[in-house]
Parts: sequence; C-alpha cells; structure tokens
Amino acid sequence: MPFGEEHIEDGVGLSLSGGGYRAVLFHTGALWRINELGVLSQLSRVSSVSGGAIVAGLLAVRWPKLVFDGHNIATNFVDEVVTPLRTFCSSGIDVASVIGGTFNPFRTIGEQVAHEYRERLGLGVRLCDLAEQPGAPGQPRFVFNSTNYATGSSFRFSQPYAGDYRLGLIPHPTFDVATAVACSSAFPPVLAPIELDVDPQMFEQTKGADLWEHKDFRRRLPLADGGVYDNLGLETVWKRFTTVLVSDAGKPFEVDAGIGSLAPKQILRVMDIALNQALALRKRVIIDAFKHGQRGSYWGIDTPIADYRTDSLAVRPEKIRELSAIRTRLDRFQESEQCELINWGYAVCDAALHSHAPQLIKVQAPHAWPYERFGLA
Repeated sequence: MPFGEEHIEDGVGLSLSGGGYRAVLFHTGALWRINELGVLSQLSRVSSVSGGAIVAGLLAVRWPKLVFDGHNIATNFVDEVVTPLRTFCSSGIDVASVIGGTFNPFRTIGEQVAHEYRERLGLGVRLCDLAEQPGAPGQPRFVFNSTNYATGSSFRFSQPYAGDYRLGLIPHPTFDVATAVACSSAFPPVLAPIELDVDPQMFEQTKGADLWEHKDFRRRLPLADGGVYDNLGLETVWKRFTTVLVSDAGKPFEVDAGIGSLAPKQILRVMDIALNQALALRKRVIIDAFKHGQRGSYWGIDTPIADYRTDSLAVRPEKIRELSAIRTRLDRFQESEQCELINWGYAVCDAALHSHAPQLIKVQAPHAWPYERFGLA
C-alpha cells in the first residue's frame, strides 16, 4: 500500500530491534517461544532492523520450508531457523568484511557484508520472489528497514516495494534479501553507508514524495543501519495493526561518571545520548499505547521478568544485567553466550505474551529452557 494511504488492519505485527549478534540470538529465543505458542503462524508482518533483520531475513527465505502441524506450529523450526542462526553467530563477519572490503578492489565493505549473508545464510533470494500468502500459516510480509543518509528518512525493503516516503516506491524490487539485510545492519561509520546505484525511473511517485523530482536522490541511495532512524523497527507496524509485538534487544544506556573531556569521547557520548533519547521516546510511545488500549506486548533484553504476574521461568536479576550488557558486534559468540541469550529471549517473551497478549496463545505449551544446561535461574 503506498505511503500516505495506510490504515489500521486486523492482524499481528512483530518488530525485531537491532543489536548485532546479541539481538540475533535474543530474537531467536523469542521466535522459538512464539512458534511453540501458535503465534508465529498468526503474524501479518515482521518489521526488522539490523540484528533483527538478520533473523527476519533467514525466516523469510526459510518460511516455505517450514512444516506446520494441525495447531499451526512449525515442527521443524529449530532445524530451519535456530540451527542456521547459531552456526552463523559462531563466527564473525564484521572484521572479515572490513578486511575483505578494504583489500578487494571488486567489493566495498558493505558489498562484502551482503556477500557473507548470501553465502552463509542463503539470503540470495530476490525480494520480489518472496511469497506472501493470505491465511495462516501463510507467509507474513517481511519489512527490512534501513536509514537513507541523503533524505534522513527510513528506506524500507519488502516484497511488493522498496522505498522512502520522500522519494517514492520501487514496485516489485529485484534487490535480494542479502542486500536489504546488509543495508539494515550497516552500522556507521565502519560498515556504512552502503551505496546502491539504481535507475531513477524505477521509482514511482507517491503522495508526499517531495524529493521525487530531484533525480540525484533516486539515482544513488546511501543507506545505513535502520537503527539510526528507528532501532525498534516500530514505524512500519505501529498504528498499522490491531496487535503489535515488540522484541527489543537494543543496548541499554550506560551511565558514566568518568566520561572526561576528550573531544572524541564527548562526540561519541553525544551520539549515544541522542540515539538513546530517540529510542526511549519510541518505547514510551508504544508502552503508553498499550496502557490506553492498544493490544500487544513489549519485552526488552533488560526487562525484569519478575515484574510479570505469571508463572514464568525464573531468571536471576544479575543474569539479566549480564546479558543486557553483552557486546552488540557481529563477531563470534561462544556456546554459553548463544544458549543463554536464546534462553533469555524465550523466557521473557513467554512471560510478556502470557501477561499482556494471552488472546494470541493458541497452544498451552509447557515452558522449559531450550538449553537446560544453560538455565538462568
């Protein structure tokens, strides 16, 4: 649906935040539980950013391979989604991509990142070829969000179109999923921007596209991490669906009494504060919406699970603090880090759904740690 013509739809929208490999693993745990409760097959849209886009990208291309049983639970979810993502997170791509993009005259750093997604996750499927089938367990629409440096807006990739509300839309985009995920996860300044050269005629003018007349904006797209604009990936689902679920693995703001006066540290600190305030505002907006009747739920990587009034899996407060402080890079994660983050995403998602969105739960599946050896109690 073109920009400016959207309206509330009866459905479930899920947003997956950024946060590097940490987000990949946390969201993997959340999706694991979402599937067990029969919610995965109800999703109308999955909106993602950065690390969340890596998860969504794999889910999008593997969806046709998922086998749903009579309760609309994907019985092979672990094999098709969890295992490949864990293998992917067992080796890093950020340093390798920087080195490869720096010394390879045929690829930029961003192109090297996209190459890694194609080769290691099989994300070479074109966006226009992703299936969208109505009715459970039909495939939801996957939206991969990046930030357009030139327009200061969100540039979205999806199956029916790619675009920026100031530039217009490219119908049936032939970019592959790897390109969309690479743009969404191109964290500045090292991995970004990824510059896409496109034919300006590919864009269709839409309502409110005030820059469409300027071809230079449609000829070269300097794209970066979607988290720069919206680290929750919330904009494409909020006020679009009657039910909204938000999985947030973003970095909690760190107070620092010894910040010092060095200019580089001050600049970085200002950036952190600005990004944190933008994220905090979006969180307040969606949580306030829930308080005033919006259906759905939010869970974050630093959410105190004891705040939920359910018989949720117990997690030690110190373990929550430890997991929420894990790095957000795209580097190698050890087995313990992987299993604990997946366990945590699984547990807090389960508690959030039972507390605030019980109407979505179709199967009363008992909960147990996905990886018992790495329980968090």
